Amino acid sequence: MAIHVIREARRCLQCSEPSCRFNGCPLQTNIPEMIRLFLEGNMSEAGTMLFDHNPMSVFCSLVCDHERQCEGNCIQGKQSGSPVQISSIEHYISDAYLDRLVLTKEPDKGQKVAVIGSGPAGLTVAVRLARQGYAVTVFDRKDRIGGMLRYGIPEFRLPKKLLDRYEKKLRDLGVHIRPNTTIGGALHIDDLFDDGYEAVFIGVGTWRARRLGVKGESLGNVHYAVDYLQNPDAYELGDTVAIIGAGNSAMDVARTAVRHNSRYVTIYARDNTVTASQRELEYTMADGVEIAYGMETLGITDEGPIFAKRIYNEEGKVVGREEPQLSPTDSVIIAVSQRAKDKLSSTTIGLLSNERGLLEVDEGGRTTRAGVFAGGDVTLGPWNVVQAVKSASHVADAMIDYLKEKAREK
Repeated sequence: MAIHVIREARRCLQCSEPSCRFNGCPLQTNIPEMIRLFLEGNMSEAGTMLFDHNPMSVFCSLVCDHERQCEGNCIQGKQSGSPVQISSIEHYISDAYLDRLVLTKEPDKGQKVAVIGSGPAGLTVAVRLARQGYAVTVFDRKDRIGGMLRYGIPEFRLPKKLLDRYEKKLRDLGVHIRPNTTIGGALHIDDLFDDGYEAVFIGVGTWRARRLGVKGESLGNVHYAVDYLQNPDAYELGDTVAIIGAGNSAMDVARTAVRHNSRYVTIYARDNTVTASQRELEYTMADGVEIAYGMETLGITDEGPIFAKRIYNEEGKVVGREEPQLSPTDSVIIAVSQRAKDKLSSTTIGLLSNERGLLEVDEGGRTTRAGVFAGGDVTLGPWNVVQAVKSASHVADAMIDYLKEKAREK
């Protein structure tokens, strides 16, 4: 592994205007500098630079869509067809550095902050504010931290032990974690302010499955991807599984079902392309999953889904449909995105959401309720880890400004 990573690092051209950074990375991570420090033997300095810039670097290095981002913009890839494997280098550095990471923080500022949700956005805000000297408590409805990192991405893509190691660093930093605590249940946001929290960040993600809107979704052989991925062991899918959807989540479901002994797994894509990354598609197909394109779902029965295959013309436009056909299956899993839940907006006066269920925020992540901020998927819609981190980083800056103003008012 180390020899491979070093070889890849040596292939970096150290571009003066690196496309991998400025065109590829949503966070504009200084990739050439990371590689330079690594090759010079300054592993800790490279790790520090990565963590300070992106507290979720060790996770992004595993789950980002590198082919469309950093590696897809690598000059080596455009010249030779073989981009530098930036993701492998970043993960090698971030993973090796994580255990030796010692997080420093500023003196206690005497102000408490609540973070609701421990996914990528919540963890980013928790780390940034705790290091600035704020007393941070993270509330999560699950028993372990991670949000979609833990409960939405399979073990074979992101080992859960990595999150356990990260949790230890949070606790060492002084972050309090309250698991199995739903804000909007026994406790409300108003209770947080009553107990002295001066700012609240909402990073609860999008956990409500989006419906297909066809007859049969309530049948016993039908499940939703966002539910299945949280605990695949709880499901008996049978030998034959139909997955409706064509994003990365559908690929995760398919590969997980294969690993849980389903023998015939098929992904049914509505269009003649998939929205999943090319890498995830290739791994899914390598696992033996079939892909059926241009399949429009008309309904679901106890025997399986009913599809009508679309007919395309030479320009790729739909010009008709074949006769509907039943696809006999033991189980159907719907993987067509998620929506935000409305528990917080329905239990908090002045906290507004839009027609999609997403919280309304300004450019700094300020919600319609004073002192309450939000970021990540609950404001963007279901996207990816690095975009959630980017959103949360901007919000963290706005929260720090807000807290400083509160301190001056005192």
